[in-house]
Order: sequence, then structure tokens, then C-alpha cells
Amino acid sequence: MPKITKRLIDATEATGKDAFLWDDELAGFGLKVTPSGRKVFVLQYRIGRRSRRITLGTFGALTADQARSHAQAALRQIARGDDPMAERDLKRAEKATGELLDQFLQEHADAKLKGRSSAEYRRLVETLVPFKLRRLPITEIGRFHVAQVHNGLVKTPYQANRLLAVLRKFFNWCEKNGFRADHSNPALHVEPFKERKRERFLSPAEISHLGELLAVIEREGGQSPFVIAALRLLILTGARLSEILTLQWDWIDFDNSCIRLPDSKTGAKTIYLSPPAMQVLASLPRYEDNSHVICGLKKGACLVNLQKPWRAIRKRAGLDNVRIHDLRHSFASIAVSSGMSLPMIGKLLGHSQPQTTARYAHLADDPMKLAADQIGRKIDIMPALHVVSS
Repeated sequence: MPKITKRLIDATEATGKDAFLWDDELAGFGLKVTPSGRKVFVLQYRIGRRSRRITLGTFGALTADQARSHAQAALRQIARGDDPMAERDLKRAEKATGELLDQFLQEHADAKLKGRSSAEYRRLVETLVPFKLRRLPITEIGRFHVAQVHNGLVKTPYQANRLLAVLRKFFNWCEKNGFRADHSNPALHVEPFKERKRERFLSPAEISHLGELLAVIEREGGQSPFVIAALRLLILTGARLSEILTLQWDWIDFDNSCIRLPDSKTGAKTIYLSPPAMQVLASLPRYEDNSHVICGLKKGACLVNLQKPWRAIRKRAGLDNVRIHDLRHSFASIAVSSGMSLPMIGKLLGHSQPQTTARYAHLADDPMKLAADQIGRKIDIMPALHVVSS
């Protein structure tokens, strides 16, 4: 077979099937002519025992000499032990971002996170990640794409930042599982929006007012006794809402005045009960067909919705800007103002990370001032000082 040149290519006509012309100077270099007359440069080679054929380009887009140069470069790569088609194979097998997001939710969020956290991951991904991002190959996602999605949620900065955190974990998971190169996380340097702090701390006067109102509502019969008890336990223990609503009688250690949760957001946890909290539990009825402390309307079930009654109660109390979770913050603020250490408060609240408790550090100014005042009164040297008038 002669050397493949433009003249030979022009003279070659299509037949009823693919036809091949092979070059007599460069082994494996050839031309494929399809039945439609399309002429394509190819290179046939072997990797180990495997025979492979790579397309170099079409005649017209490449000249014969250019195609020959591409073939020679590929042969040098093969001589080094590399497969020039490996990258193309990887690209062809590459998964779409949406497919991997679904896999991430199943293998990481659903399998390793608590129920509410897993559901929140799924909600953020399924409602906020646009289709145009989901359909892109995973290796084509760059910082620009992540920033574009994040910036598009500027009107809801809190949700935007939560999604950004989930995407950071997702791309780390992709790297760990070999779907992206190491240290290529495109969400890593996208700057989150500034968030207005949501913590609302009830003052002792506000807590007292709320306690009095709960007693009035209890006497009136305006709410279920389990609603009243749940709110009182939240105030008195600093527990998470889910921990109180799903609380079961078997988990309460009455002899040691504590609740021993077999599981929580941070694993097994002990909630210590003060005498007022024990009194709340003692006042509640127990039903044989319901193991829950805070019973719901459905037989055998716990209360699942405290938000609606809480909105009515907080409105009546004049505390419209107070969320249920702020009762937990208020428990912590009272602990800080009482002079308790942050590590102690972290244990009471069940924090797994010290930085979570550190958010309350700024509240320690008042007890420090109180301590200084108390020490000053003990070391009263003022009467011994004589002020000499001029």
C-alpha cells in the first residue's frame, strides 16, 4: 500500500461499507472511508494484548501531513506505555453532576447523617441546584459555576450558605471517590454571604413572663398539656426540639434526675434535669399504648408540630421574634450569666465541637463584671484613703 497523500485520498471513492487505506511508511496510520464518503484519519495500535483504533481527525480539517504528525505523537506516547485513548475513555465514562449528587445523597447524607440533617441536604440539593448544573460532567464544574448558583440566591443568604456548605462536602466526596482530581474542590474559595445573627436570648424577665403565661393558658385549657409541657422542658433543659418531642419514658432515669438519650444529633447524650423539670415530668399523664412523654393526637405517636401552637403563644406573650430554638439559646445565656464555664455549658447542651459553644462567649462580660464588683467590695480600701483638698 502506498504512502497516504492528498492525491491518494482524493482518488479514493466510497463503497458500500467502511474501507481502509493503510500507510506503507508509518505502521498503523490509515484512512477510513465511510459509505457516505466521509474520510477519517485513524491510527491502529496495540496496548498489551489489546488492539485499539483512535480517530485522529477528518480529511479537510486535517491535511495528510498533519494527521501523520498526530499519529507519530500518539505512537511516541504508546512507546512510553501510555494509552492515547485512555483520556477519551475516561471522558466517555464520566458521570453527570446530577447523577453523582443523587449518589452522594444516598451514600453520604442518607447513610451517615441524622434524619433531619439528611432531609435538609436533600431539600437543598433538589430545590436549589439548577438543571443546567446537574447535566454538566463532574470534571467540568468550576468555581464560576458554583459562584453563579450561590450568587443567584442572594435574596436568601442563609439558604445560599447552607447549600454552599453542602456543595463543598459533595465535591470533597467526589475527590475521595475518584470522580475529580484531588484538591480541585470548586466550592472551596467561594465566599459565603454575611448572615445576620439569628440568636435571640430571652431575658430573665421575659422568661418569667412566658412562664406565667404558660400557667394561665394551662388553667384556661387553651392548649394541650403536652404542648405546655414540651415548652417548659425546652426552657428548663436547653434540649433540642426533636429531643423533647421524641422523648420516651424508658429514657428517663428518675433516680438520677436525668434523661439518657440513646441517640441524638451528636450521638448518645445525657440531659440533666433540675427539680422544676422533674416536676413537669411528674405532672404528665402516662398512657399504656404510648411510650412517648409528649403525646400527639395520633394513637401511639409523639407530638410532631409544636410550631403552630408556639406561634399563638409567642404572639400572646409579645415575643413575635422568638423562635423555638431561641429557648435553647436562652438556656445557654442564663448558664453563662451564672458564671458557668463554656466547656460545662457545651456538655449541658450536648455540643460535639467547642466552637459551637463559643458563640456564647460574648455573654460572659456581665458575670465577669459582677465578679469584679464582688471582689471590689471584699477588698474595700477606699475608707483608708484620705483625699487632701487643695
